[in-house]
Amino acid sequence: MLIASKTAVPKVRKPPLGKRIKKTWQLWIFMLPALVGLIVFSYVPMYGIVLAWKDYSPIDGILGSRNVGFAHFTRFFRSPYFVDIIRNTIVISLYGMVVGFPIPILLALGLNQIRNLKFKKFIQTVTYAPYFISTVVMVGIINIVFAEKGFVNQFISLFGEESILFMGSVKYWRHIYVWSGVWQSMGWNAIIYIAALAGVSPELHEAAIIDGATKFQRIKYIDLPSISPTIVITLILSAGSIMSVGFEKAFLMQNSLNAEVSEIIATYIYKVGLISGEYGFSTAVGLFNSVINCILLLSVNKIAKKMGHSSIW
Repeated sequence: MLIASKTAVPKVRKPPLGKRIKKTWQLWIFMLPALVGLIVFSYVPMYGIVLAWKDYSPIDGILGSRNVGFAHFTRFFRSPYFVDIIRNTIVISLYGMVVGFPIPILLALGLNQIRNLKFKKFIQTVTYAPYFISTVVMVGIINIVFAEKGFVNQFISLFGEESILFMGSVKYWRHIYVWSGVWQSMGWNAIIYIAALAGVSPELHEAAIIDGATKFQRIKYIDLPSISPTIVITLILSAGSIMSVGFEKAFLMQNSLNAEVSEIIATYIYKVGLISGEYGFSTAVGLFNSVINCILLLSVNKIAKKMGHSSIW
């Protein structure tokens, strides 16, 4: 009986970094503009994080300003607005994720089942065209549609009901914010799933049809498992931005009547930072927001990895 002896596999030494760069210098040149942009616009501004521990004075500069330790963070945690701001941010973000995350997937699965190419392209164009509407124009459309004498209130008046002040109502503001965002972005977000579905082998569907599988069964057992890695990665990235609700739209839709539910971290930072000039305090709030997002991203990524799903790293 022959016993195979274990032979050590020799380790292949990587050439020095300088040689590797010299060998692939063309690729490094292509990457250089993006690398410079990343450093200038993403890493250099991180120097300003120091303001979170400073009582900033424009005369003394960032390093010359007085150190205050964690005073800004303590002030934010003890602020009477802290609970409301965090709650509004989380509620809007989770509401948007619960509603907005599955809709692009369903849209992509539905478009994938359409065999008429002209009709398919028409639906796809109509659904992702709103994505290119600017935020200012989008909010203008919302204000016109939901105005006191707008389209929605005119439709309600046909049934003898009184007009509703939608944009000044705490009850309706979140629904308008979230569903208008879903309408605007669902077609664009569906593109990544449509691309993933394009990679599914037609032979799998042909075999399933021969075996008598219905469309629903083919979607459940072929399409969904094929795009599940894409779904998991997208979910992880979405979880990492739970605390980052868009500033522009919330600020433009905000007024004194709906401030109770529309005041989020982004609008609060704008008001205390740029309007009130409390740069150190606003930096501390923004840093707190970023740290929470980072923790959520790492946690969800680790959970997905432990469950055997795809992960970012």
